[in-house]
Amino acid sequence: MRIPAWTEDELVLAGALVVKNGWRELRTGNRQVQELSELLRSLPIHGPDALAMPSFRSPDSVSRKTTDFMTNHRHYPGKATRCGKPTRQMIEAFTARETEMLLAAEAIEEGIGSGELQLLPPQPDEVDETGVTAIEGRLLVRRALARERDPKLRALKIRHARRQGQGLQCEVCDFDFARTYGELGEGYIEVHHITPLYVSGTRETKLDDLACLCANCHRMCHRSRPGESWRTPASLRSQIQKPVQAAIH
Repeated sequence: MRIPAWTEDELVLAGALVVKNGWRELRTGNRQVQELSELLRSLPIHGPDALAMPSFRSPDSVSRKTTDFMTNHRHYPGKATRCGKPTRQMIEAFTARETEMLLAAEAIEEGIGSGELQLLPPQPDEVDETGVTAIEGRLLVRRALARERDPKLRALKIRHARRQGQGLQCEVCDFDFARTYGELGEGYIEVHHITPLYVSGTRETKLDDLACLCANCHRMCHRSRPGESWRTPASLRSQIQKPVQAAIH
């Protein structure tokens, strides 16, 4: 069995280590490299076959990955090491959104340290139909999806929307399940976190943090594209309005 390719979650953690070190590589004997090696081997992503391999995410392999990050950065003056496209995309993500990506790394570390991420069951939509995951990794998507599917949270958001005199329609495309499906669609809507949980923090979720979405727009907010981050309902609404505006003009 070959050693599994690095996942987005693992690359987020390795990239954060390099960024905090001033975009410099870290050697095998470095304490942080050894700690990251242990952390990577504890992530609930790879199976027992990978964990049984002594070289799987060893300190040597972690150190080599930090070298990939350093030498493939646009400002590195020397020759770049060979690395895959996911690593280069992660370098671009850290370069463009350093604060956000560091928060994602902290959220993964916090979730593993607390045991939360190990306890969460895999979610059907954490990896899309093409096998792509979000740039922040599947574990944070798994946590977000699990919380969005909390029936209590959904019920509170629906009750709040009705008290505000708002119909249960999608906040992106205005789709109304009841209007289309009649009694069958009455009271149905999906709930989505407007801001990623690792950005909003571990505070208790407020109802204003949530948006009511139809199933299609919810999927599009979560849908991953290589190197792309979280998509907000507002940005999605703007995106679907562009073709309409272009047609008008």
